[in-house]
Amino acid sequence: MINRIFRYSVIFILLILFQVLILNNIQISGYINPFAYILFILILPVETAGWLILILAFLAGLIVDLFMGSAGMHASASVAAAFVRPFLLRSMAPRDGYEPEAEPSMEQYGFRWFAIYTLIIVAVHHLVLFWLEVMDISNFTGIMLRMLASTLFSTVMILMLEYFRKGR
Repeated sequence: MINRIFRYSVIFILLILFQVLILNNIQISGYINPFAYILFILILPVETAGWLILILAFLAGLIVDLFMGSAGMHASASVAAAFVRPFLLRSMAPRDGYEPEAEPSMEQYGFRWFAIYTLIIVAVHHLVLFWLEVMDISNFTGIMLRMLASTLFSTVMILMLEYFRKGR
């Protein structure tokens, strides 16, 4: 148990540092903003209590907000993604259900399963984030374009991080 908490704490710190020190300084053509810290929300064990996931997602988003000066937008988007996660995991559950202490990962459930899971969670996060950033439905096309481009870029980056995380 202590080993698991330590491992997830290290992953949390590394992803937040990667986000605030490197990725926050990257913006590609004004439409693509990469966000890797969402991986932390994705890989928490399936049996993790919902309230704990929401608190951890809020904390991760709040730390990114503090470094970006974005007034709670990342915290809100992270909580929205964490809120959707249990429903998505239930709908994508294997026929036999999840094994005890299962971690949603590419290694355990395959590339296709993890890619779909990641794409949906990242899309929810980005939709909330970019809508909160603009707060104007008149620019719906711009919001959707940024959301789609950033979702695809972030999803590919997260899939690459997940691939290398297990030391393949």
